[in-house]
Amino acid sequence: MPFRTVVIDSHCKLEYSLNYLVVRTSETTKRIVMDEVRVLVLNSTMISITTALLAECTKRKISVVCCDDKHNPCSLLLPLCGNSITSKRIRQQVDWKKETADACWQKIIANKIRNQATLLKLSGRWGEASLLEQYVQEVEPGDPTNREGHAAKVYFNSVFYPGFTREEDCLTNAALNYGYSLILSEISRAIAAGGYLTQLGIHHKSEFNEFALSCDLMEPVRFLVDRKVKRMGPNEEWKKIIMEITGEDVCIRGQTQSFGNAISIYTNSFFSAMEEDNPEKIVFIEFNG
Repeated sequence: MPFRTVVIDSHCKLEYSLNYLVVRTSETTKRIVMDEVRVLVLNSTMISITTALLAECTKRKISVVCCDDKHNPCSLLLPLCGNSITSKRIRQQVDWKKETADACWQKIIANKIRNQATLLKLSGRWGEASLLEQYVQEVEPGDPTNREGHAAKVYFNSVFYPGFTREEDCLTNAALNYGYSLILSEISRAIAAGGYLTQLGIHHKSEFNEFALSCDLMEPVRFLVDRKVKRMGPNEEWKKIIMEITGEDVCIRGQTQSFGNAISIYTNSFFSAMEEDNPEKIVFIEFNG
């Protein structure tokens, strides 16, 4: 089972040879067993990569995340066909029932707000946490009253520091965006591996969003990034700290799982919920301290 997130952040050439990811610089040559790689992050614009390696990553369903000149994730490589029955899965996805989608969205948003309330409690913001717990009870199928948006306004105004907003140009937002991008890539990988399309969401439906379903499913997982950023504080190595999320163990179904395995369990449970018209099938990653 692949488990490593490999980050390349210097001038080098990447190639594939005999089941190895080969990293060549002017001074050294390093080899990484491909069977161990789950995510490959290209964190420099000075990297050359062979099409043979890209093809092998696609074959193995390894997420390849490309960063721009500011080291922010800007693209994601996913296979065109991530499953032997992809065409069947896509037909099923197109026929998903709106009623089931709305009910699943209700559970997703309720879980997201519940996790936000827990983090607020750990931050000593009991009043705001209580308000969010009230919002959890008010979430309806499809969330027509936008409890998610109301909760977000309370949450972000409380969880980090006075006056913080998501529009502010600051380290906190940079860290949040970076972490969310990593979660988005992992969920997109799981969706593609399941044979479904990331473009067809149940709530996010913009024609310009190629990762609409990924954005839907990542909502209750955002707390992993929020918690890390909350505890991080100012640090020059913040990207490495955020990257640790993909290598940490989390709890799901009462069991400890690697981050990647837990994402797969969660996304697969969502697919089961949609295919069987049973939102109760969804299992979420748990906030365990």
